[in-house]
Amino acid sequence: MKRTLAIGDIHGGFKALKQILERADVTENDTLIFLGDYVDGWCESSEIIRFLMELSQRQERIFIKGNHDAWCEDWLSFGKNEDVWLFNGGKSTVEGYSDYSLQDMDLHLEFFQRMKNYHIDEDNRLFIHAGYSSMHGPEKEVYTSNYRWDRTLWETAVAMDKKLSRNSELYPKRFLLYKEIFIGHTPTLHLGIKEPVNKANIWNLDTGAAFTGALSIMDVDTKKFWQSDPLPSLYPDEKGRNNYL
Repeated sequence: MKRTLAIGDIHGGFKALKQILERADVTENDTLIFLGDYVDGWCESSEIIRFLMELSQRQERIFIKGNHDAWCEDWLSFGKNEDVWLFNGGKSTVEGYSDYSLQDMDLHLEFFQRMKNYHIDEDNRLFIHAGYSSMHGPEKEVYTSNYRWDRTLWETAVAMDKKLSRNSELYPKRFLLYKEIFIGHTPTLHLGIKEPVNKANIWNLDTGAAFTGALSIMDVDTKKFWQSDPLPSLYPDEKGRNNYL
């Protein structure tokens, strides 16, 4: 049976990505929606991009662009390696490309440039890396950087009264636009939770793979999910990241 599977922030953890694809028994019949932040953190960022480029040739897939992917795209485009990026995982990404030819790096750049800001499926489910602030949805977002940086969408959902009905005048108008919203960007570890978290109609699939958590993949229809081993156990000689930009 064909499934739609959403995947949280990978952050250079290629070993974890391979684990969840195997544990979820992913086949070429499945549609894969990646929520962004493929790079920056663990040592295999370039290997992940190369693998995803190959994957895109044989499987239905959607790649959402995260804030770290935008940073990497700027570096591949213009050689911009800002300190804030390098400090937040970019250093390992730059090192991972040290043996790549200019031609191969250009192919990776084209892959980043083709990534989507967000995706809305036929069931009116939104897939986006971070969020949006417009009450009219991401299509009307003034600051497109919010696609990759906004945390107010998730923070609002976390702070909401669980008893608040969708019919209430106080229910956030942004939430009513979609049946469900799937995001990454803000680790669920901040809530002390190591699994995907549901608040209101939002599902957060960033389970802290950049830090001490695992990588997660979820069947968006059934909400069944699978996780990798914690990333530090897969990369025992590395430290991962300390910050969550």
